[in-house]
Amino acid sequence: MQDVEISFDPARIDFERTSSLIRKSYWGGQRTGAMDRRAFANSVCAIALIGGEQVGFARASGDRTCFARISDIMVWPGFRGLGIGKMLVEALLGHEELASVTVWTLNTGDAHSLYERYGFKPCVDGHEMRLDRSASE
Repeated sequence: MQDVEISFDPARIDFERTSSLIRKSYWGGQRTGAMDRRAFANSVCAIALIGGEQVGFARASGDRTCFARISDIMVWPGFRGLGIGKMLVEALLGHEELASVTVWTLNTGDAHSLYERYGFKPCVDGHEMRLDRSASE
């Protein structure tokens, strides 16, 4: 495998490809390009690149001090199974702007074992709450 570079430079995001893949995911079908632009601008974004071409993406949102939420972790088809998802998670967990974060959250429907290796556990204590509302509210 070629060397994978992880960058936090938002100018290096292949926005159209990233946003398109998010809309095709099981979690992002309702998203628009405008929503993604705003979400990315308000997050620490990690971009995986091989030979200067983007092959993965992940982001962390929150206050960058006490809490953060990892979202939109994706590796492009053809590059999956190479450890790139792990590199993206590790890059976010190790990012200097997020060093004081003690509460990390995420939501996954299919990658529990990936996150468990970093200490993530299902929330079963009854303290975490969630509000789901439609975008029009």
